Amino acid sequence: MSNSIIDLIGNTPLVKTVGLVKNPNVTLFLKLEGQNPGGSVKDRAAYNMIKSGMERGEITKETKLIEATSGNTGIALAMIAGIFGLDIELVMPENSTIERVQTMRAYGAKVILTSSDGGIEGARDYAEKRMQEGEYFMLNQFANNDNWQAHYKTTGPEIWEDTKGKITHFVSSMGTTGTIMGTSTYLKEKNKDVQIVGVQPADEARIPGIRKWPQAYLPKIFNPKKVDRVLEVSEDEAKKMTVRLAKEEGIFAGMSSGGATAAAVRLCEELEEGVVVSIVCDRGDRYLSSDLFE
Repeated sequence: MSNSIIDLIGNTPLVKTVGLVKNPNVTLFLKLEGQNPGGSVKDRAAYNMIKSGMERGEITKETKLIEATSGNTGIALAMIAGIFGLDIELVMPENSTIERVQTMRAYGAKVILTSSDGGIEGARDYAEKRMQEGEYFMLNQFANNDNWQAHYKTTGPEIWEDTKGKITHFVSSMGTTGTIMGTSTYLKEKNKDVQIVGVQPADEARIPGIRKWPQAYLPKIFNPKKVDRVLEVSEDEAKKMTVRLAKEEGIFAGMSSGGATAAAVRLCEELEEGVVVSIVCDRGDRYLSSDLFE
């Protein structure tokens, strides 16, 4: 029995893939972050950012929170803010899927839609401006150490324990980079030889949840020294693997998970041997209004 839905954040399943990898000397495990109560890996960071901010006295019941998001972080923040009785405004591009917008509103958040032409950068600029005007407190997932520390405290230890310390490679898509920064920090402390592989979109590819940031918007929490290698994936590659995950593995996920898995499969085929863990960061139901599964 759990005292709160918060108690169900983390300890997500690690599942061995059935047929994606043909290399008999390599095992690929997928960590199913869609099993978190808010439906994504972002539940971990959202909870840690709000809880830690409250413990430091930066956030009180009177605080008006604001945050720019492309989707999953906003849903997670809306859920956690609601549980703590906090007022939150979420800012996202107007071309975000309706499922994501409606889910945030269902949790009680106010949602502001900015021009799709400006992308997530435009949403970040809007939130930054409102924060500077003095009315709001911005969590700023891109520069908030509580983001990556959530994964240092939970995701990394879970993976290490579930693989019994046998993990050789960790693969994660890179957006805010909190997941890869925190998990890398923990795994490298346990075994410096574990290889950390980040996944970015190829040039011109648009993959929700994975970004290749302009220098001015590069997350401040990102430390390139914590990533051993970066693999790029195309939009087509990410979409096809997302569909394969559902049809062949029974794993219903979003496009960034397909991108990370595609990179992980490519990695597995080039290794002599290994135990590879890749993050499946959310569920596919929040993309049904898009053309992802058509």
